[in-house]
Amino acid sequence: MAETKIENGPRHVAMIMDGNGRWAKARGLPRLAGHRAGTENLRPILEASVEFGIEILTIWAFSTENWTRPKREVRGLLRILERMIRRELKELHKQGVQLRHIGRLERLPPRLQKEVLDAIELTKNNDRIVLNVAFDYGGRDEIVHAVREIIRKGIPAEEVDEELLSAHMYTAGQPDPDLIIRTGGELRTSGFMLWQSAYSEYYITPTFWPDFGREELYEALVAYSQRDRRFGGIKDDYGSPYEVPDEEEEDDFLFDEEDEE
Repeated sequence: MAETKIENGPRHVAMIMDGNGRWAKARGLPRLAGHRAGTENLRPILEASVEFGIEILTIWAFSTENWTRPKREVRGLLRILERMIRRELKELHKQGVQLRHIGRLERLPPRLQKEVLDAIELTKNNDRIVLNVAFDYGGRDEIVHAVREIIRKGIPAEEVDEELLSAHMYTAGQPDPDLIIRTGGELRTSGFMLWQSAYSEYYITPTFWPDFGREELYEALVAYSQRDRRFGGIKDDYGSPYEVPDEEEEDDFLFDEEDEE
């Protein structure tokens, strides 16, 4: 397979990295082994994303609902994040990756909060690819957070519109994801990027995240490039969505036969 940048490929790809636990169970391993394997899979996918022309990669590492999991698993996930930052940060910075965090930060342990903020500060001027790490993130929680921020600022209700809400989302200033990939085969969004995904294309694969490699990423991007994205409009063979009817056609539309009598 000749892997290269995809013509008409997505600028922003978001990933629901599902299936770590099932991957581990199938191998008779503890769930945390699956999460560690999933973390190891991140670097090759990030490298492939750069090669395929992706500008922004968003990964969902921990949801707001994940706090309800067994305490041992939660502690293990926090340790994995901390180890990943310590082990990978220098190389990510060297490779021109700009790290961003989306989601809550205040519920993480203070030491981990500092490491996340330090990583963001160190890489803020990198421009090869943006990596959004969604940790303690939920789509509904994000919308509530945005609304609360607007209320705190005292912005009048009549000034609230889509543009204002977008400016208060965690992804403010970034384009919405063009493509959302979900591994593990589940057919649901799980509340991921609810606001931003209004016109995102979805690609669902039964492959568990630790086994999701560059070839399948390439296949997902090719599938995306063949999609017909209309954003609520229509294509030229049906007429332009902005086409204005001439005066006679408009009159025919406005008045039915009964009115003419």
